[in-house]
Amino acid sequence: MNAARRSIDTILRKLDFDDLLCWAGEKIVNRGKSYVKHVDQLARTEDNTLFAWVTGTERYATSVRIDNDGSLDDFCTCPYSWGPCKHAVAVILAAAEQVKAKQAIPLLDEGNDLGRKLFGDADEEKRIDDERDGNDEPEQPPMGTKAQAKLGRMLENRNHDELLQLLIDLSARFPEVRQYIIESGQLASGQVDKLVRALRSEIRNRTAEHAWYNHWRGEGSLPDYSHVEDKLRALADQGYADAVLQLGEELWTKGNNQLEQSDDEGETAMAIASCLDVVTAALPHSSLSPPDQLLWLIDRSLEDEYSLLDAAEKVFERRAYTLTHWQEVSSTLETRLHALTKPRSTKFMHRYRRERLLNTLLDAYARAGWKDRIIPRLEDEAEACQCYPRLVDELQAAGERERARQWCMQGYARTATDAPGLASALQERLRRLAQKERRYDLVAAYRAQDFFDSPSNSSFSELRKAAEKAKSWPAVRTAALHYLETGQRPSASTGHKSNKSGWPLPAPEVEPPTATKRYGRQRFPDLETLINVAISEERLDDVVDLYQRLRKAKRWGWETDKTVAKAVANTHPDLALAIWTEIVNNLIKQAKPKAYEEAAVYLRLMRKVYDRDHRREDWQRLLEGLRREHKAKRRLMSILDTLSNKKLVD
Repeated sequence: MNAARRSIDTILRKLDFDDLLCWAGEKIVNRGKSYVKHVDQLARTEDNTLFAWVTGTERYATSVRIDNDGSLDDFCTCPYSWGPCKHAVAVILAAAEQVKAKQAIPLLDEGNDLGRKLFGDADEEKRIDDERDGNDEPEQPPMGTKAQAKLGRMLENRNHDELLQLLIDLSARFPEVRQYIIESGQLASGQVDKLVRALRSEIRNRTAEHAWYNHWRGEGSLPDYSHVEDKLRALADQGYADAVLQLGEELWTKGNNQLEQSDDEGETAMAIASCLDVVTAALPHSSLSPPDQLLWLIDRSLEDEYSLLDAAEKVFERRAYTLTHWQEVSSTLETRLHALTKPRSTKFMHRYRRERLLNTLLDAYARAGWKDRIIPRLEDEAEACQCYPRLVDELQAAGERERARQWCMQGYARTATDAPGLASALQERLRRLAQKERRYDLVAAYRAQDFFDSPSNSSFSELRKAAEKAKSWPAVRTAALHYLETGQRPSASTGHKSNKSGWPLPAPEVEPPTATKRYGRQRFPDLETLINVAISEERLDDVVDLYQRLRKAKRWGWETDKTVAKAVANTHPDLALAIWTEIVNNLIKQAKPKAYEEAAVYLRLMRKVYDRDHRREDWQRLLEGLRREHKAKRRLMSILDTLSNKKLVD
């Protein structure tokens, strides 16, 4: 027996069903078992890769590489693409059976049909890669250089009349060739009016089609914009940018109307966007003045609901557009902003248009070299557009830290009730300001505010890190745990530094309104959070006590059960086993294959505890009891068989 053979034998003997389940999942492993007898021509290579044909709906070439550490990597010619397939599992199980029977796994002959299927011909593989690259780059010619040269030599031997007749014959057989010849002639002669009229008509026809597609059924109707895109590009290449722009306006208006009614996965939007890429590329070459070119694109970008103008940024960044051009654009946008009626409320739907125009104006300021106008404009629009976070960021970038703080507090006061998300963003900025100023007690006060507003293990952890830096964690921890038990906040949160409760942190600079209930009614004691905190602090006896309290309160779920069982499996195995047993029984009661597979996850956890504590007999009794009680459930019996026999090779 050679070294490679010994290596693959050793690795297969170390593999167990748990390894397969972690790799492929319960469902795929169970399916793979039924395909073991369909494995044919099993072979291996020197690097411990298994190869075989597996017969399913069709005959599939399958390979599985097994590293020395037991990690698995598969390839199969079947269409399954969501992870390891049943054919790969079948190959491993077939190899394990062969090792178990002490039968050698032969080396793969790369010249046979299996080897050729898996390794392929290098030239053929290159050809396939070239074809794929060609699909990614539509401007690539459809034929290779050699083929073009060969075709050129053949045509060189034809005289004028023969070539003319060939084109006439091709035009008669292929309408697209006839159309191409006619349109090329129109472009070459400068008679583009007919071409533009025809293309405008085609745009109207295409945008009038109903765009829909059902991917599950593989059926639908998607408008074909490829000819429109080709002709727009041809017009642009011949210097007819104004015509391209006019057609682009038609496509923009009617295309957006079509997309409002479409029911596909975005294919129609992508096709229209490809056409508009040609239009935006032609825009700088049109007869519009540079500022008008920019405003043409800005106007449509402000209306772009379907990401049709993602190429606009490239146009905006062109060096041909100078500071003077952008200054003229900025002045126009300022006039438009002044002309807009102020929003009747701060709701997003009412301020949306003004906010988009404001952001566009701010971008124009930056491109125009007018950055000094950004902060005053944001201050003017702060209330109407609720742009407090950006204003604060700009002030901080300018070194105006105190003004930034004042706007944070002012913005918080105006948004805390109606826009808690914005208020939270401003509170976060105040916390970061305190961090920069090394006011660690104030940082901890903001973390405490977060914790009391939304108690969780995560907010408790952040509070701990901040309070430890402020050297006040013991007192803060006591108050935080007391809050989780009683719902009573420490009195110092009202702002008094000297207080009887011993709360060591100052009051934050902003406080949420007392009427604000962002997270609904909170129940106390918050036993779930207390349990999670106790787990994070490794107070496992407390975890058990809190869990028993939670059970008596009759308000908990499986997620808490799972969390507790996992945490105490080493220190309180009987509790973990009791929790898992209850979960397993509830899953089996569902009488569904998927539920059985989930139950197996917890049974494997239980088996590890029984093995660790040398309670193999208890494990066997558990399995026997499940077999007796559920003997009619064949799928469950198959899973229990897998759990009984851990190793692939005994």
